[in-house]
Amino acid sequence: MGEVERYPNGVFCWIDLGTTDVAGATAFYGGLFGWEFEDRPAGDGDAYTLCRLQGRDVAGIHRHDPDEGTGWSSSISVDDVDQAAAEARELGATVLAEPFDVPGAGRTAVLRDPSGAVVSLWQPQGHAGAGLVNEVGAWGWNELVTPDLAAATGFYARLFGWGAQEIPGPLPRTSYSLGDLLVGGGHAPTPQEGPDPRWTVSFMVADADRGAARVQELGGAVLLPPMDIPVGRFAIVADPAGASFSIAASPGGAFRGVDGS
Repeated sequence: MGEVERYPNGVFCWIDLGTTDVAGATAFYGGLFGWEFEDRPAGDGDAYTLCRLQGRDVAGIHRHDPDEGTGWSSSISVDDVDQAAAEARELGATVLAEPFDVPGAGRTAVLRDPSGAVVSLWQPQGHAGAGLVNEVGAWGWNELVTPDLAAATGFYARLFGWGAQEIPGPLPRTSYSLGDLLVGGGHAPTPQEGPDPRWTVSFMVADADRGAARVQELGGAVLLPPMDIPVGRFAIVADPAGASFSIAASPGGAFRGVDGS
């Protein structure tokens, strides 16, 4: 379970961390999730670090300059990145990076959706994305945080055919699906999160409380202490360089759609 060879068009396929402290990040995430690492040349003397669990790629890490900040980013698999980027622009997105090749891996573009959140498009040409998802220590969910859920929902529906279902609760929240696949969620920002639109990532853990304690032991911070949710228990945390993410324990199993399909 959790092994993936390919992703359908319109489904999240990869996550990576841009950080000012690559060495610190590998120490932190290796200690938290048991990841192993391999550096790949990325030009100009830089490296792109592949993170692996059970011998399969689960994420990437690359260096950011201080003015770029630190944070996790998400990529959506597409059959034709040039066409998808052009359509995204017509639908009101801003293309921040025009399509370009990543030799031996794929072709990518970066855009800001109409709600203000940044997301990447990925056309695989050798690297489909994460080879392991929905297991302890691996990525399991993408959640959009934005004050303008309506703009985002309409955009992704027209670009990828995502369906949306509102979820009752104390703040506006939506789940996104593609056919039978549950591909992500979205919610309006809470006061603790701040208003900046963004796609966030979540990793599965065996125990959210122990995971949060381990984050602190490794020099990270707990931004939202562990709390119960309908599918289990989760917490919002940050690594020592300030990149935030969620950890979630789901006793009933993974709640993300792509788990080997």
